[in-house]
Amino acid sequence: MTAQPSRHTFGLDEFGLDDRMRLFGYVTAENRFAYLWLLRAFDSARSSYHVMLHTADVAAAMEALHEASPDCPDPAELELPRLLDALVEWGILDRGQDATRATTLAEYRNRHSVYQFTEAGYRAHRAVEAVLTATMDDTTLSRLVFADLLADLTALAAANEAGDAEEVYRKLNRLDRALADIAERAARFYHMLGDLSRTNDVRPEAFLTHKDALLAHLRDFHDELQRYTPRLRAAVHEVEATGLDRLIEAAAEADERLFHTPVERLEDWRRRWRGLRSWLAPPGMAEASEADRLADATIAAIGDVLALLRRVTEARRGGVSRESQLRHLATWFTRAGSQEASHALFDAVFGLGGPRHVAVTHPDPEAIATRLSWWEAPAVELSRTLVATGRAPGQGRGRPARVDRGDDRRHRLRADQLARERQLAAAATVLAEEGLAGLRLDEAQSGVLLRLLDIALAARVGGAAPAPLAAAAHGVRLTLTPTPGRFTTVATTAGCLHLDGYALSVTAATHTAVRRLELVSA
Repeated sequence: MTAQPSRHTFGLDEFGLDDRMRLFGYVTAENRFAYLWLLRAFDSARSSYHVMLHTADVAAAMEALHEASPDCPDPAELELPRLLDALVEWGILDRGQDATRATTLAEYRNRHSVYQFTEAGYRAHRAVEAVLTATMDDTTLSRLVFADLLADLTALAAANEAGDAEEVYRKLNRLDRALADIAERAARFYHMLGDLSRTNDVRPEAFLTHKDALLAHLRDFHDELQRYTPRLRAAVHEVEATGLDRLIEAAAEADERLFHTPVERLEDWRRRWRGLRSWLAPPGMAEASEADRLADATIAAIGDVLALLRRVTEARRGGVSRESQLRHLATWFTRAGSQEASHALFDAVFGLGGPRHVAVTHPDPEAIATRLSWWEAPAVELSRTLVATGRAPGQGRGRPARVDRGDDRRHRLRADQLARERQLAAAATVLAEEGLAGLRLDEAQSGVLLRLLDIALAARVGGAAPAPLAAAAHGVRLTLTPTPGRFTTVATTAGCLHLDGYALSVTAATHTAVRRLELVSA
């Protein structure tokens, strides 16, 4: 093979890294909206095959955009020459001279500048427009593309067997673009699901509105992927049976990229085929393809959506969500009486303790001057045991200590527990026999009542119609009946308990009597 001539830099190759980054300077400039609409005027003219524009042409194009969209600034209020010169300085526009516009000698002597997009500037503008115009419609999985992939692979095998280089190039190029589109769509879609799971507490209505369509979309995509995966794998093997080397050489021969050598084109198309094969048919049957990984990711996404739906539904039914918890926590912090109380609340909520390494001293304290700060003094070596477990080195070594079962303490604690349960059972019996009317509750009876109230009120459903609430424990049953306008008061030794809108009654409960008898007999 003869030596290939050296490649020269054309177009985008002339732009260094700093020059390419400066292409986006207009996005953060002071008149960024004016620059944006100015470039949109050039883009609009380019779509009509008007590439080079004079300042007057730019003003006319912006005037048309201003009439169509109120967000576009009025070109009469802008200094178009200054804005155009700034875009030329950033490398987005290219400036030239057009002397054919001069009709007099004075006009010929004046500058007649015409402007057009540079290749790098046009790509930068399209990248910005892609971000500004991105919508939820772009984050969908295309299930119809699998049938096109199968048809293109079948046509590719026929073209390669017939020796049609141009058809091989067209089909292989189309397959490469289709797989790149699938991968990009999948990445955007699963990123969208991640963002949705992180923002569901802020906008749960948006998720609940589209949950059915989202689950149906995932299910249909997975079904199509499962149906076409074995057929696509077989189609890839059929293409390779017609001659892989001939396929790559045909695609490289029909490739029209001028500034790539034949060797570079061959290597590029060989790399593309390897990527296509890894997507649809890896070398071994035991190896998972990218299509299989995409199917697994889809199943995982369905599980995540269902878990998110369950979490959102439970939060709406119970009235407790991450948002409400954070609001309550913020309220506690604002109502803290002192700074010490705020610090104590912070430590209790976030579980942060003191740093373990503060108490560690240097092996030779006299070697370090006391006037040195922590920034200037040499670092102190810390043991892995201290960092991982919080124990100083040397602790816990040697033979394991004897396990102290503490049977005496366990029996004493069990006896205390049974005594408290008997006391609560006796107090509950008094409540059921004598009732709450005219009875002043002692500490044990108040404890039984508060426990029953806690169980009953926890069963409330947010947003539901008022209904009687009940709770049973210690052989008694408490019933709360909604009675609007009624005010129930229960006297205790610690004060009065007021219930607004509920009637309170305590009766014997037979289904908890067995447990009470067991405690009494114990």
